[in-house]
Amino acid sequence: MNNIESFFDPRTWTMTYVVWDPATRDAVVVDPVLDYDPASSKIWTESANKAVDFCKANDLNVHYVLETHAHADHLSGSQVIKRAYPNAKVAIGRRITEVQSVFKGVFDLPPDFPTDGRQFDRLLDDGEVVHAGSIAIEVIFTPGHTPACATYKVDDAIFTGDALFMPDMGTGRCDFPAGSADDLYTSIADRLYALPDETRVFVGHDYGPGGRDIAWETTIGASKASNVQLRADSTREQFVEFRTKRDKTLEAPKLLFQSVQVNVDAGALPKPHNNEIRYLRIPINVFRPEPNGKIELDGI
Repeated sequence: MNNIESFFDPRTWTMTYVVWDPATRDAVVVDPVLDYDPASSKIWTESANKAVDFCKANDLNVHYVLETHAHADHLSGSQVIKRAYPNAKVAIGRRITEVQSVFKGVFDLPPDFPTDGRQFDRLLDDGEVVHAGSIAIEVIFTPGHTPACATYKVDDAIFTGDALFMPDMGTGRCDFPAGSADDLYTSIADRLYALPDETRVFVGHDYGPGGRDIAWETTIGASKASNVQLRADSTREQFVEFRTKRDKTLEAPKLLFQSVQVNVDAGALPKPHNNEIRYLRIPINVFRPEPNGKIELDGI
């Protein structure tokens, strides 16, 4: 059985995981965070370094950085992990190309910006089993929050990113471009809830609703019984109606634009301009709410 070490970033409420085999020291890192302060536009590596330091202290061999999706609330720390472990591969679901195509237009990225996913070391297919040394990782596509979301299953544990949260938090939002509450229902009710009830669920975020302590581990059985937004007995119509109404009330994530333009490029920062300064692009009035609760894009 592989071990799981969890790291919580309180600035973005994000969980990073190191999954490792104590016998072979093989390891993968799931959803590392690059620290970013929007007020000063300062970037630093404290959060990702915690995962790196843990791996170094335990003499781990990191084979993969696994991204559950192109995050809209934090910058990926994948390149920090790669600098510490140059042979590690950054991997994401193959449908990342759809997200790249949408946001290339939003940010007016250069014509030669690739939208075929080549920035990532490996694009993963639904149902594929990835071997990180002795660790076997099953890829389960779970679109809905974004079209490119993937859940990773290792032993009896799954890492769900923004698809499925703790039971008292519910699920991820579905109003981003190409998001779909209907797709998310299928991903959770038909795919994740088909797993054994004892399957452990490790979530991508937790916000401590009601003031409770931060938590990051639940089970499929607990989710099916008591998830506040999608239980095993919830109908598709109930969930889609709830999720659509709920998403209409939500503000855009604070780091949406900074995060997405970095994360669709596999965590790489923009290239320096002629003055040797890097710039993040912040579009104005690019999103407009629609009656169906979706966030649509102006100008593309």
